[in-house]
Amino acid sequence: MTTATRPADPRALLADLYWAAVTAAAPGPALRLALTRVATAPSRPIHLIALGKAALPMAQTAVDVLAQRRLAPAGGILVVPEASPSPHPRLSIVVGDHPQPGPGSFNAADRLGDAVAAVRPDEEVWVLLSGGTTSLIGAPLPGLRSTDLTELYRQLLGSGLDITAMNRIRKRFTRWAGGRLAAALHPAHVKNFTISDVIGDDLPSIGSGPCVPDISSAAEVRTALGSAGLWENVPTGLREHLEAVIRGEAPETPKPDHPAFRTTETILIASNRLALQAAADRAHAFGLEALLVDTALAGEAAEVGRRLASKLVDYDVTNRVRAQDGKVNKDTILVWGGETTVTLGSATGLGGRSQELVLAAAEILARGGGAGRNVHLLAAGTDGRDGPTDAAGGFAEASTWEAIRRAGRDPARDLQTHHAYDALAAGRALFKTGMTGTNVMDLVFGLISRAA
Repeated sequence: MTTATRPADPRALLADLYWAAVTAAAPGPALRLALTRVATAPSRPIHLIALGKAALPMAQTAVDVLAQRRLAPAGGILVVPEASPSPHPRLSIVVGDHPQPGPGSFNAADRLGDAVAAVRPDEEVWVLLSGGTTSLIGAPLPGLRSTDLTELYRQLLGSGLDITAMNRIRKRFTRWAGGRLAAALHPAHVKNFTISDVIGDDLPSIGSGPCVPDISSAAEVRTALGSAGLWENVPTGLREHLEAVIRGEAPETPKPDHPAFRTTETILIASNRLALQAAADRAHAFGLEALLVDTALAGEAAEVGRRLASKLVDYDVTNRVRAQDGKVNKDTILVWGGETTVTLGSATGLGGRSQELVLAAAEILARGGGAGRNVHLLAAGTDGRDGPTDAAGGFAEASTWEAIRRAGRDPARDLQTHHAYDALAAGRALFKTGMTGTNVMDLVFGLISRAA
């Protein structure tokens, strides 16, 4: 492998690795590759339904591929997080709300219904699915109140549950989730091209699985809400609906034996693992040792941040001992991926899981004294937006904690009250990228510089 010119500044190096990872999971190229492998009957009209944070680049690629085949979309819709022009006159574009559904999401769900109704039984639909879909088209089932659904989302986002557990619950009450989109499109042929934003690439969890069967039962969801201590706080209308399903008085979500899944094909086109490998390859090109950690990150963000920082400090100490012994060693990058959680409780601070991870890590690095002085850490979401903020994540070094103090904030209190954004902003440690157009969970890079 040819050695690339390495950025001299540690933060610039970490940012370079971030962009290498995000570029590898770019939805356009990934979808183009998948479409080259998929046969389509040239006489069958094709509708495009693009949902999620990567809806626009995926739809643009699909339009381009169709044009190369001298075809055009018969119709369709894009539901996106930010306003943008449509890639084709026959494709409408709607802005949904994220991370909680709101009026934009309710409108998007209705417009999606119009697009579904326009599909004829003998036509084909390409569903282009990426992270964020659960909220962007989040609208209640008929008979349920939108305010109740929004309240449920709010409770779940602060519950500490991981994305798989949250989506297993949310899909129960939402109009298009849990296989309902596939059921509505049946008997049309559906090809569901999916970018994974969940640990283990669990298809029913991605976007709450609008085109895959829901294997969980209403009774299991009721038990999960109870175990999480949420049942009593779930809005009454939603509880009554779930209990009606359990009693057989309301329909279950579509199961694997539903006929819609005989005419629906799901193709996974990009994932967190692909992004991580690209970052490791880029590090190797810079002449670094790169260690890709197989265990996916999960659990409370602050606890994960402390654990990762402690691991990096241990590596730093080992490197310095090796240097004193005259042994040759390289700068090392540790690469992690996954998705942590933040349990807010009664706190209302501003931040996201990557920012909270970074702030907790900064505390450990600051406590290390001399140990950890060669450590630099970046944690960020691949979509460019960490929580309800304009930052993708943040940086942590041994000096970050004190920099926040010098700026007049109490970093320990900020960590306790989940004000990671304000703390990192004060310490000039936020990492801002803008929306990237993809979403394959979070990345964490730990750089241990060679001891001098």
